[in-house]
Amino acid sequence: MTQSPLFSRRSLLRSFSALPAVGLVGALPRLAHAAPEFSFKFGNNLPVTHPLNVRANEVAARIARESNGRMEIKVFPNNQLGGDTDMLAQVRSGGLEIFNPGTMVIATVAPISAITAVGFAFSSYDQVWGAVDGKLGDAIRAAFAKVGLYTFDRMWDNGFRQTTTSTRPIKTAADLEGLKIRVPVSPMGISMFKSLGASPTSLQFSEVYSALQTKVVDAQENPLAIVQTAKLYEVQKFCSVTNHSWDGYHLVVNGRAWKGLPDDLKTIVSRAFNEGGLQQREDLRKLNESLQADLTAKGMALNTAAPDSFRAQLQKSGFYAEWKNKFGAEAWGLLEATAGKVS
Repeated sequence: MTQSPLFSRRSLLRSFSALPAVGLVGALPRLAHAAPEFSFKFGNNLPVTHPLNVRANEVAARIARESNGRMEIKVFPNNQLGGDTDMLAQVRSGGLEIFNPGTMVIATVAPISAITAVGFAFSSYDQVWGAVDGKLGDAIRAAFAKVGLYTFDRMWDNGFRQTTTSTRPIKTAADLEGLKIRVPVSPMGISMFKSLGASPTSLQFSEVYSALQTKVVDAQENPLAIVQTAKLYEVQKFCSVTNHSWDGYHLVVNGRAWKGLPDDLKTIVSRAFNEGGLQQREDLRKLNESLQADLTAKGMALNTAAPDSFRAQLQKSGFYAEWKNKFGAEAWGLLEATAGKVS
């Protein structure tokens, strides 16, 4: 994959350095109001250098500006408010107003969310955005509303997930046999890798680096941007481009906190987060153009795996039949409407 002249890692990091690690503005003078009328905390598990946090801080600044200081968003990156499970509990209880769970993480409270993470369902971003910006996304957002969570219309991107190991490259499904691999705290991740013959272990992302370093697990799977920004290349030797599932972020808001906002502030906040999400998607696309070369330069051995043996193993193991039954024919039909035949 070629280096993008428009979006080098160096220029990206320069832009990061100008933004605050935590909080809202940094670049703006204190607005006229002595204190904001509304203050929301936005917690996430990503390093401050990840594109999501760059855009989140820009969104916070925009909301402060457009609301004339009435609305404040404080961004807390890098698990400062706890791991994924902790933050999901907090956003449901109201201790945290905004959280960005991945599709598999929030599936613990709204199971349909995990449908977009089905193994090898999507082969392109055109399929992904057609699904999550369309009828399938609407069905997922309706499920969140039933458990007291408001979510913005535009998902933010995490990326197609890849496999890294300290022991061997992954070229076919057979290479996963018996591999101790960390997966998110989710039934989907456990099910998929068990079906592929691996030995998956669910861990919070905050525990991943140390688990790899101490050999509690030998492998993990995440998009390249996380491999790079979380410095997993320091504790992993091989990076196999498996593209085994796509993952994105649903930015969810505590329902009571959202209902408490005046309509004009709801409009300002929604517009800022939705437009920021579209920008973050493009950021990640550009970043991914350079990441394979960057990780190779950092000492990782990269290879590209063909999907055929993995799909065949998932089919043989009954993975697709199991999850089609769990999600139901209607949801599965919405997935296949954009992804094509999945099983």
